[in-house]
Amino acid sequence: MKIRDRIKELRRVKASELLPNPKNWRTHPEAQQNALRGVLAEVGYADALIVRETPDGLMLVDGHLRAETTPDSKVPVLVLDINEAEADLILATLDPLAAMAEADTEALRNLTESVPTDNEYIQTLLASILEMNDAIMPDVEPPPAFPEVDENLETQFRCPKCNYEWS
Repeated sequence: MKIRDRIKELRRVKASELLPNPKNWRTHPEAQQNALRGVLAEVGYADALIVRETPDGLMLVDGHLRAETTPDSKVPVLVLDINEAEADLILATLDPLAAMAEADTEALRNLTESVPTDNEYIQTLLASILEMNDAIMPDVEPPPAFPEVDENLETQFRCPKCNYEWS
């Protein structure tokens, strides 16, 4: 399989100049907005927004909340060489594909417990990540194993209605 590199360039663009995608299906509750502000305050930008060029300007494919949160900042933007249909495919699948990853519960617990932060929103986010994982992957004991079958044992079965026998 040949995989194309669709990234044309990395630019720094004022976030308020980016056009929101009218097909964006993601909404951002207050808890997510607060957690993002907390991470941006503690770390800053560590990921680029994704855009495509349109006749009207650069249109967001991913990163709507980051752009809305920091409208006066110049933000890192990956400009992709994609058409509208390809942008729609990315918009529809990028977050769900990431959500399909499975969690290693022990590694997740170790990671979230080792993150140093005094930010209450980040602390709440980390706790909710663990709670969500525990809800999806609860610690349950495996079912008991089936008993071993003695292959040398001959068992006779009889049908009570017709007296047919089999082993």
